[in-house]
Amino acid sequence: MEDLLNFLTELKIHNSRDWFQLNKSWYQKIKTEHEEIVAKVISKIAVFDQDVQLLTPRESVFRIYRDVRFSKNRDPYKTAFGAVFCKGGRKSKFAGYYLHIEPGNTFVGGGIWMPPSDVLKSIRYEIYNFPEEFVKIINQKEFSDKFGQVSGDKLTRPPKDFPKDFKYIELLKHKSFTIGQSFLDDQVKDEIFIEKITLAFQQMKPFIKFLNRGIENI
Repeated sequence: MEDLLNFLTELKIHNSRDWFQLNKSWYQKIKTEHEEIVAKVISKIAVFDQDVQLLTPRESVFRIYRDVRFSKNRDPYKTAFGAVFCKGGRKSKFAGYYLHIEPGNTFVGGGIWMPPSDVLKSIRYEIYNFPEEFVKIINQKEFSDKFGQVSGDKLTRPPKDFPKDFKYIELLKHKSFTIGQSFLDDQVKDEIFIEKITLAFQQMKPFIKFLNRGIENI
């Protein structure tokens, strides 16, 4: 894992096509290492969440190449490796587990980020219909101690189609439903890093399963 972090550190300093081409063999080595890590994580998650059993690294891993067409940032490459673990892979509509490896900013996440309107509405209805169940999940001490509060952009006003006096209206204002845990670089290099993130993913499972139960209603 140390070589992977070193590559990303250098890429951040020399984020250009020329540098990347000169170091293409290094990238290919790191890419293979990352895919092996992702495959191992898939096998670990599949033990407690069968939704990812058939997932492949190719379906999970995000490309390193940035789409700069509509961005002021013209850097051609991402300076992190990302992978999502969910039913159907990274292009599916479902909530899932996320691994982000970046020097000084490695973290695991869970949930769903900026879903389309039909998916978001379905999640909101699931929370509206089963509020106490959802609140129990996110307020469970071990869960909140590790992941804090549900994060993500929120509406300033209650969403339409829901009563404004709903007890947990603030939860329904979310446009994303995400949680996460950060790791230091030394922790990433530790040989038990995969075991640590697997434990975090396992503790996220009730949260993710609740969100997906709503999404499956679409």
